[in-house]
Amino acid sequence: MITFDYHTHHHRCGHALGTIEQYVQIALALNLTEIGISDHAPLYWQDGDHPQVGSAMARSHLAGYVEEVLAVRAKYAGRIRVRLGLECDFVEGWDEVYREALEPFPFDYLIGSVHYVHGQHIYNTTRWRECADPDSHYTEYFRLVRASARSGLFDILGHTTGLLAYGPPPEPELLRREFSETAAAVAETGVAVEINASGIRKGGAEPFPAGALLREYRVAGVPLTYGSDSHLPTEVGHARDVVEPLLADATLWRPSDSGAAIKRTA
Repeated sequence: MITFDYHTHHHRCGHALGTIEQYVQIALALNLTEIGISDHAPLYWQDGDHPQVGSAMARSHLAGYVEEVLAVRAKYAGRIRVRLGLECDFVEGWDEVYREALEPFPFDYLIGSVHYVHGQHIYNTTRWRECADPDSHYTEYFRLVRASARSGLFDILGHTTGLLAYGPPPEPELLRREFSETAAAVAETGVAVEINASGIRKGGAEPFPAGALLREYRVAGVPLTYGSDSHLPTEVGHARDVVEPLLADATLWRPSDSGAAIKRTA
């Protein structure tokens, strides 16, 4: 059984519940050996300290977040390894801003997620009601996923088929092409991809990425890892039994013990 979970949130982001310590306690109860705390990074691509309350932590919260994770890590040392992570928006042209803002902190890893396409959040279902060309959204989404991998900022790419969760079925040939190009591009960079259990919690039959893209990643030799994307302590380790066989025989990604995750240059 999978003994780690590298994608968890808590109350600072405004749309999750629970304290960092509660997530760690659930991880212990599940006999995990590692848990990564990876709440939503401040929205450095927007103005102000806290431009979207309920979406991500404020800029002024980041230092306290890091301090709390490190304190919980020390408290539970010898019982479970607590990793310091962060889930960051990938917004084209802003990766250097994120790199500069996050470099002072001792992150073990960064998750890069495409949350916005054509100015709308990927889980905003209203985008489809007046969308005359859904395929253009999918094409742009996967272009941004490839760009996020090439940015050099991230260790893991998050929920790389998230846009498909609530959207109309794309043209099969479009998906075949985008999946093939995306897997090849990600493989060239060496960045890992998470198998993200929120695909199931959002009503899908499988986690993110969708099975066809996951197969492309495996064939291309992309390192894989697991994240529950939990927003409640009780969601830690969600669908591990489903993800376990999907990781079989794949190159498994785990955080390095060698130091800071932030890359100074792309």
